[in-house]
Amino acid sequence: MATFTARMAPLLVVGLALCLSGTWAVDKGNFKTCEQSAFCKRQRALKPGESPYRALLETMELTNTRLTLQLINDNNKVRLLLELYRLQGNITRVKINELKPLKPRYEVPDVLIREPTTEPLSVLSQDENGVVLSLGVESQRVIISARPFRLDIMEGSDVLMSLNSRGLLAFEHLRMRKDTFSYKVTSTVASVWDNIKRVFSSQADPEAEKKEEADPANQAETTKEEEEKVEDGMWEETFKSHTDSKPNGPSAVSLDFSLPGVEHVYGIPEHADTLRLKTTDNGDPYRLYNLDVFQYELYNPMALYGSVPVMVAHSAQRTTGIFWLNAAETWVDISSNTAGKTVFGKMLDYVQGSSETPQTDVRWISESGIIDVFIMLGPTPKDVFSQYASLTGTQSFPPLASLGYHQCRWNYNDQEDVKSVDAGFDEHDIPYDFIWLDIEHTDGKRYFTWDPHKFATPKEMLQGLMDKKRKMVAIVDPHIKVDSNYKIHNEIRTLGFYVKNKDGGDYEGWCWPGSASYPDFTRADMRAWWASMFAYDQYEGTMENLYTWNDMNEPSVFNGPEVTMHKDAMHGSWEHRDIHNLYGLYVQMATAEGLIQRSGGVERPFVLTRAFFAGSQRIGAVWTGDNAAEWDHLKISIPMCLSMGLVGISFCGADIGGFFKSPSTELLVRWYQAGAYQPFYRAHAHLDTPRREPWLFGPENTALIREAVRQRYTFLPYWYQLFYRAHVTGEPVMRPLWVEYPQDLATFALEDEYLIGRDLLVHPVVEEGARGVTAYLPGKDEVWFDVHTFQKHNGAQNLYIPVTMSSIPVFQRGGSIIPRKLRVRRSSTCMEHDPYTLYVALNLQRTADGELYIDDGHTFNYEKKEFIYRKLTFANKVLSSVNLAPDAKFTTDSWIERIIVLGASKPSKVTLKTADGQEKQLEFDFDASMSVLTVRKPGMNAGADWTVTFQ
Repeated sequence: MATFTARMAPLLVVGLALCLSGTWAVDKGNFKTCEQSAFCKRQRALKPGESPYRALLETMELTNTRLTLQLINDNNKVRLLLELYRLQGNITRVKINELKPLKPRYEVPDVLIREPTTEPLSVLSQDENGVVLSLGVESQRVIISARPFRLDIMEGSDVLMSLNSRGLLAFEHLRMRKDTFSYKVTSTVASVWDNIKRVFSSQADPEAEKKEEADPANQAETTKEEEEKVEDGMWEETFKSHTDSKPNGPSAVSLDFSLPGVEHVYGIPEHADTLRLKTTDNGDPYRLYNLDVFQYELYNPMALYGSVPVMVAHSAQRTTGIFWLNAAETWVDISSNTAGKTVFGKMLDYVQGSSETPQTDVRWISESGIIDVFIMLGPTPKDVFSQYASLTGTQSFPPLASLGYHQCRWNYNDQEDVKSVDAGFDEHDIPYDFIWLDIEHTDGKRYFTWDPHKFATPKEMLQGLMDKKRKMVAIVDPHIKVDSNYKIHNEIRTLGFYVKNKDGGDYEGWCWPGSASYPDFTRADMRAWWASMFAYDQYEGTMENLYTWNDMNEPSVFNGPEVTMHKDAMHGSWEHRDIHNLYGLYVQMATAEGLIQRSGGVERPFVLTRAFFAGSQRIGAVWTGDNAAEWDHLKISIPMCLSMGLVGISFCGADIGGFFKSPSTELLVRWYQAGAYQPFYRAHAHLDTPRREPWLFGPENTALIREAVRQRYTFLPYWYQLFYRAHVTGEPVMRPLWVEYPQDLATFALEDEYLIGRDLLVHPVVEEGARGVTAYLPGKDEVWFDVHTFQKHNGAQNLYIPVTMSSIPVFQRGGSIIPRKLRVRRSSTCMEHDPYTLYVALNLQRTADGELYIDDGHTFNYEKKEFIYRKLTFANKVLSSVNLAPDAKFTTDSWIERIIVLGASKPSKVTLKTADGQEKQLEFDFDASMSVLTVRKPGMNAGADWTVTFQ
């Protein structure tokens, strides 16, 4: 029987997977709607109106670090504790918890990089109706209204944001269940004792009854009114064949936010939807609940693999953000008073002098935990990015090689297959940096192992790649095969590190290995143990050029509710419902730490994750999951990655060509072209799809793909510098146009084009059979240069661009300088010492500038100031390079081999002056028809001070 089970387990898992994937289309019936999620249905049934909560101003306490104030629900007399903090950097924090909960409620750890620095609040005025506090920034203040409770943040006479203005604050307090014998006995005894107390205390104090009502000590009791309102799903909930036991009963929290003057909100990834979030009045709210969704459906608010509970609101006047720090299942409702109005209708309002101010209302609903919200007050987009980064950290600084091209599929069959694919890239002159191995490389889906027949000598394979300065990524998933002959399983079980089921045993579910258990990554000791497994003497066959991919870490449980873990599974004293959206972050965190530790803390890790949460940006890369070989999936990759960038996760990409199904050659080529200008650049494909290495579609298509990949490599210096800036500042690498043009209304809903940094505008071709695209070039004072033809175009126009199959519409902003490397070799590491070409795009109305960042490309030595950071400037006909980090120490063998000036006039001579005072005349060519000046072989070191004068 044991043998039969062992043989059948993989087949059963494949069967389950096929049932889930079906005809390669999502089965929406596997996943809940709001109506099927008891707490969402219950909370959404509450309609806007007067809030039952009021602020008890007499309980207010103000210290140097915070304000505290009790709130009372007049319907059930339950008290809450409001904490208000003014944080450094123009951030306001609001926390609401039960004043005296039956047991502690979950507060999310490990996401904030530190306890935020507070700044003093001061009372400006106070009366029986409320209190006014200064936020210390110009005329910013907080107004707390008492009856009903409401909180407004104002600047001058403008309301920036209101909390509970629609009366939708809801806080389901923890309570004892009425239908248990122990509770009945307890409550009877308590009731008798309360009556005795009441009799005696009333004789002594006529105010006793009033005090009793106001006494918060008995918060756990349920009023008769509440008893009558007990609904299905409060203490137990069934979805399909799964029952959630809910031992703590109802514990949802909810709060509404009103944003006057705002019509555009963004963020809260991950959803396969438009960049600008839609109103949800006529459908489901946006759901944040990490789930393994096979070939997800587009343009709807269903939950996907990751959740970042951050929303960015933008108008021409201001940008703000809301960070809802809660890791439980969360739904976000959005409504707007301008939703549904046509452009004509809005114009009519304007002509008729309509006084209605646009407003967006947002409501957050979470199943458990507390309300802990950070309000980021901008006022600019980059201020919001900085504010969020100060809370959760910036994008990790990736190894340079990870910004190159990645070749992956499920699965490369064996070492010979890997060797053949690697050789194919050389034969067809296509660069790449990483080749990937999916789950089939392991010994029976036992992670940290190799198939003894197909990958018998992994070090030999890795050494062959290293000899070519290439690398590999192997998958390590968090579901562990239950097998007494498997070292990893035995150690985790012995140490007691598995997640437990509600009865205290090790939680088991089905995943790729068959029966599997799941390590409790919420435990620091478990994460430390997991990290230690990446040591070279533990993870046999590994070398320093092997990196890691964490998939299925939502976590995915094939036979679990909604293909994930049961909510009543236990992580120590906390239910899985409390921590669910954190699980993937913890898996990636432990894995990255393992890669760092194995190198003695020297090497930067590269870890790709599918599941993520707020803070995942500081660990590694993310991809958009199991997409399909369809044109709409190519299109949606743009807003999906833009949304992630807005909430800190810059290192994002989509599977080139689509994971499911087989792309047409046209779609595949267009996807390679689009992917070349997105941060994470990886091709991937399903096990059942035909092979699709870049050279398998005929010489003409091979040439087109080669050109796209080579373009990526020429821009690697620019990508690397942008990731350094993202690491330092929190600014997204790939960004919507409105980030740089915040007052240009035409940019607010654009999602078919985007900026890379400040200076490259990309409009990929994403329509089948396209013969042209229309790109919006922003900025009435801007000029834009086609990076391929150098043709100049004015800003503030819609430009029609004829396209062929070789076209990738990309424009460089006039007033910028972009360093590139034009000598493309087999991998990025092979290009390390190669020279730079500087592309100087002029705008006669302003100085042109740019940056050049150089370090060793792979270690943490940049933290010790071992790097070169140069400011490049073109002003008054002088191009100069000055040191932005005089205290940094690093040398490079790279030099400047060419300077190309776009929008130039012909000089009589060009003179180089180096830091030691030497001068020399430089050769140049001038194309008068295109106004392009090319200076050849200036030869100065890329890390030196110099000037080039154009006379």
